[in-house]
Amino acid sequence: MPDSSLIRNLFTVPMKNLILLIIGLKGEAHGYEILKEIEKITFGNWKPSHGNLYTMLNKLAEEGLIEPREEYRGKRRVVRYALTEKGWLYLREANELALKSLYLAVQYHERLREKLREMGYGKEIPAEAIGEYIKLLDGIIDILEEKKRELEEIKRRKELRGTGS
Repeated sequence: MPDSSLIRNLFTVPMKNLILLIIGLKGEAHGYEILKEIEKITFGNWKPSHGNLYTMLNKLAEEGLIEPREEYRGKRRVVRYALTEKGWLYLREANELALKSLYLAVQYHERLREKLREMGYGKEIPAEAIGEYIKLLDGIIDILEEKKRELEEIKRRKELRGTGS
């Protein structure tokens, strides 16, 4: 099992984007839902404290990226958050950057894996994990092939119209 502090540090940097992504995909969410989703995404290795999460939610609201909405369940007050137009635009740009970074990240990870192997720090994939690893890679390939088809179709349509924009 990887060092939990290492995993926690990997996820604290993009916490803003992660919260926005969760809210965007759910339509709206309250703090506990967000905490549980972060815990799920990080395979149970990390979840921010309530204080850190609500500080970040307040900051996102101040930036105009999310909008809080109070509702009451009996006497209990629940605040649900939804993305604003500005939040959706921010996520669109973050998603484009993430997509562009994906290819580079895979290259770096493969180069690092080879370097670690050369230096004697390589790690063999356990036999029982190989099937899951192949399934994961197949899923990534399917997503990328679909995106490639979409972009090729967009390019084809623009070429037929005679415009580059």
